Amino acid sequence: MVSAADTLRALHHGRAPGDPLVLPGPWDAASARTFEEAGHPALATPSAGIALSLGYEDGQVPPREMFAAVARIVRSVSVPVSADVEAGYGLAPKELVERLLETGAVGCNLEDSCGDGDGAGTLRDPAEQAEFLAAVREAAGTELFVNARVDTFLRGVADPAAAVERARRYVAAGADCVYPIFAPAEAIPVLRAGIGAPVNVLARPGGPAPRELGELGATRITFGPGLAHRTMAALREIAADLG
Repeated sequence: MVSAADTLRALHHGRAPGDPLVLPGPWDAASARTFEEAGHPALATPSAGIALSLGYEDGQVPPREMFAAVARIVRSVSVPVSADVEAGYGLAPKELVERLLETGAVGCNLEDSCGDGDGAGTLRDPAEQAEFLAAVREAAGTELFVNARVDTFLRGVADPAAAVERARRYVAAGADCVYPIFAPAEAIPVLRAGIGAPVNVLARPGGPAPRELGELGATRITFGPGLAHRTMAALREIAADLG
């Protein structure tokens, strides 16, 4: 029997150029159902979107509330769900994996820096992060699809070689996919060629469409909290028209 984690893993392979895996980011059960009903084969929660829905700043959601929110999303749909669990909340790899699997999630994002999301923060030593990812992989076996976020571009390191170096370490440690967040479009071909593994790219407002990103080499497209922000903008317009 094929597990949900293996189903998610398979969705990342054998994709034609221009046909990346598009993973909407639900922030609650209602948005998750909407994305599933639209035909998306899997979903990837954004920590910032969930924070917005729960009334917290990004990075400030207590772990118990984040895991509870992910569990509600998973229960609401029948497709595989990957969960953004930031840097792991300081949990030991075994406990982190156990708590993820308790939610029903079959994938996770793990980032390699700490700090806020506006570019301020510190990159973790790549050897230490690789060791952490290897321990997560050992604890999870094949039950979790591990998406290793690479924060070099976020932290102001513009050279793609720095992202490639980290990403290759993380793949060697057992990551299924790497996520060089905020990578510019022109760097995507270099990243894909240098990493040699599935690459997650963030779709940004005003930037290339998912198909274009796929043609550049992106395997998987996510949106961070962008879809939640677009929904809130629409809701503000609705609210303003209520009279």
